[in-house]
Amino acid sequence: MDLLEAALRVLREQGEPLHWTVIQDLALRRGYLDPFTQSDLRKGLLSALAESVRDPAGPIVKVGRGTYALRDPAV
Repeated sequence: MDLLEAALRVLREQGEPLHWTVIQDLALRRGYLDPFTQSDLRKGLLSALAESVRDPAGPIVKVGRGTYALRDPAV
């Protein structure tokens, strides 16, 4: 699972906006991300979140400092 997919899955499961550190922690705890096979998770996750926010059709929006939510929570 790539970083954006993991973030999307966590946000869908939680059903509320989350700080990126919580997204990362939950993704690691649930096994969506593996720190042994994926290098520099922090940098990669922040990059994936930022890229999704910049994309007008991206599935994630920034709702506060370091906090992200699904653009369309129904999806």
